[in-house]
Amino acid sequence: MPRFIKKKKQEIGLSPDDLLFRGKKKTNEVVLRIIDFDENTLEEDALKIVKEVLKYSEKDTVTWLNVDGLHNAAIMREIAETFDLDTLVLAEVMHTQARPRVIEYDNCILITIKMMQQNENSGQIVVENLSLILTGSVLISFQEKKGDVFEPVRERIRKQKKRIRHGGTDYLVFALLDIVIDNYLYVLSVLGEKIETLEDNLLINPNELVINEINNYKRELNFLRKSIKPAKEMVFVLAKMDSDLINESTYVHFKELEDNISQASEVSDSYREILSDQLNIYHTTISSKLNDVMKFLTVFSVIFIPLTFIAGIYGTNFDVLPELHYQYSYFIMLGVMVVVAIGMLFYFKRNKWL
Repeated sequence: MPRFIKKKKQEIGLSPDDLLFRGKKKTNEVVLRIIDFDENTLEEDALKIVKEVLKYSEKDTVTWLNVDGLHNAAIMREIAETFDLDTLVLAEVMHTQARPRVIEYDNCILITIKMMQQNENSGQIVVENLSLILTGSVLISFQEKKGDVFEPVRERIRKQKKRIRHGGTDYLVFALLDIVIDNYLYVLSVLGEKIETLEDNLLINPNELVINEINNYKRELNFLRKSIKPAKEMVFVLAKMDSDLINESTYVHFKELEDNISQASEVSDSYREILSDQLNIYHTTISSKLNDVMKFLTVFSVIFIPLTFIAGIYGTNFDVLPELHYQYSYFIMLGVMVVVAIGMLFYFKRNKWL
C-alpha cells in the first residue's frame, strides 16, 4: 500500500467538480444537526432534509449546520443547491485525503484541516478530515463520522453570557479551529510524556523493546506532523486573507491561532529531535557494551598468551628438559603461571584497562 498518496484507478480522468467520495466510509448514515443562535435566542435541532435549514438561515442569526458523513453525493448536491455553492466546493469536501488548506470562492470560504483526538479506550490517535464552509450568516461543518472535539464549543454557545454568542460565523470558525489546534497540543503532550518516560527506560535498560517503542513513536509523530505542518500553512494564509466574510476584529483571533499552531509545530519538531537523540543514545550504549565485552575478551586472551607459552614449552617432546624429572616441577610451573596472571591483572588494573 502506498504510504504518501492513495489514488484509486476509477478517480483518474474525473472532472474536479464530480461529487465522488474519496476516502474510507466511516458511517452508514448522514446526520444533519443545526445550532442557530444570537445574543438572546438559541435553537438546536436535527434535520431530516437539507432544505429545513432555510427557516434558520433566513433569520438574522448565526446558523451552524454540522454534517456527519461525506459519502452521500445526493445530499452534497442538495447542500450546493440550497446555499448556491459551486459543486467544486463540495467535491473538495468529499476528498478526505486532501491537504489542509483554505480557498476563497465567490460566495464562500472553504477551510479543510485534520481533526485529531485520543481514543480513551485504546489510546490510539484518531484523525479525520474536517471541512468548514463559511457563507455569510451560515457556517457548514463536514465530518467523516459522528463524534468530534466540538462539545466544549457547543457548551459555550448554550451559555448566553459567553462571548461566542455575540460573535458571527467568522468567530465561530475561529472557535472551532482553536479547539482543533488545542487537541493537537493535547495529543502531542500525551505522546511527549511517553517519549520522556522512554528516555528514562533507555538509560536504565536499553533493549530491543525500547528500540521498537522508539520506532513506533517516530511513526506516530511523523503521522501527526503530516497533519500539523499543512495546518500551519493554512492558518497563516487564513490570518492574512482579505475577505468580506471575515470581520476585521476576528483577524486578531486568527493571530492567536498562528501562535498555537506554531507551538504545535515546534513541539512536534522538538520531540522528533528527542527521538533521534534517543536512537543515537541506544546505538551508543549498545556499542559501549559491545566494547566492554570485547575489552574483557581481549584481556582474557592476553593473560592466557604467556600461560599458553609456558605450557607449550613443557608440552614439547624433547627427552632432555632440566625440570622435567624434578619432584616439584609441576607445582612450580603452576605457581609461575599464577604469578604471571596476577601480575598482568594488576598491570591492567593500574592502567585502568579493567
